[in-house]
Amino acid sequence: MITQHRDLRTGQPIWLARRAPRIETQLLVEDIRTDVAIIGAGISGALMAESLTEAGFSVCVFDRRKPVTGSTPASTALLQFEVDTPLHQLARKIGINDAERAWRRSKLAVDALRERTRRLQINCEMENRDSLYLAGDLLDKNGLEKELAARRRAGFETQLLGREELKTVFYINREAALMSFDNIEANPRKLAAGYLKTAIGRGAKVFAPADIVAVEPADRGVRAMTATGQTIRCKHLIFATGYEIPKQVPQKGHSIISTWAVATVPQKQTPWPQRCLIWEASDPYLYMRTTADGRIIVGGEDEEFEDEDKRDGKLPAKTKAILAKLKKLFPDVSAEADYAWTGSFGASETGLPSIGPVPGMNRCYAVLGYGGNGITFSMVAAQIIRGQITGTGDPDADVFAFK
Repeated sequence: MITQHRDLRTGQPIWLARRAPRIETQLLVEDIRTDVAIIGAGISGALMAESLTEAGFSVCVFDRRKPVTGSTPASTALLQFEVDTPLHQLARKIGINDAERAWRRSKLAVDALRERTRRLQINCEMENRDSLYLAGDLLDKNGLEKELAARRRAGFETQLLGREELKTVFYINREAALMSFDNIEANPRKLAAGYLKTAIGRGAKVFAPADIVAVEPADRGVRAMTATGQTIRCKHLIFATGYEIPKQVPQKGHSIISTWAVATVPQKQTPWPQRCLIWEASDPYLYMRTTADGRIIVGGEDEEFEDEDKRDGKLPAKTKAILAKLKKLFPDVSAEADYAWTGSFGASETGLPSIGPVPGMNRCYAVLGYGGNGITFSMVAAQIIRGQITGTGDPDADVFAFK
């Protein structure tokens, strides 16, 4: 067992209530060779497989579950470029140049995900959405003004809204908010399945269930072994295991956080103008979006992960708390849950992921620590690791590298 096996979610995510996209899988019954082995068939593995097959590599994907059934369906899929750590605060942690590079790369990743998904004709209910970042206990109006200045210095188009404008336009009673533009919402299950199916169409193979229990890197390649005795020989191996962190990968500065989410009954009318993505400058913060059938998906109440049983046992109380916060923000909505679920995700001290070669493991790569930008950072990872494997490099690899 090379990863920390976790029960990544429980309850009923809204995406699992819909028809599952069919993904062709195989059973691994003999030893195989491939250019690239990817461990994990969620959104990170899917984006990686699609990118590397386009680059001409033979790719095999392995997962101990069925594809796209781990953390990916638990995502609320607010695909934003804004990093959890405000830009002006991140600058104090890692320096202004690297902080701006990280934020700009996140913006480029959102744009690339939108453009690539459209080019590949992947049907995943993707829509452009602006984002509204509300003043909270982390940043008040003065804090948002500092953040506005930092974002504009970095080249981001951002608008500061005061209390009156928030009330008039969005019916929200908050001191201030920042508006940013051209983020995305999507169905994360369909998104991941679409990228996996594209990779399969180019010759990739998905083996599931297949539990990788050992990885042995060498100068010219990597050997991996399964629980049932098969050997995989590859030139490169990528850990795309999400929040089940591989034991060989450095974990300093990373932690596991629990989050809870609900999807309401369909609303009788659009709950707020423009259907923008909404989140708070608070810790923990509330985050929400709408769906095509008029529901509100809202999550939050994050806290440090203890164990699956304690996390799951809090689902009723957390659901009640989230709906109460929703009702306080929008008194006229129907704050009744049709779906409620909980899951765990990785977090880091900076809000940034670690992406790239695993120290001490030749030809092995990993991605971990996503915060609230999981799918956005999955796209960054696919781009960076593709550049490292192809030898073309990546100008921002050092910002996200394992330290």
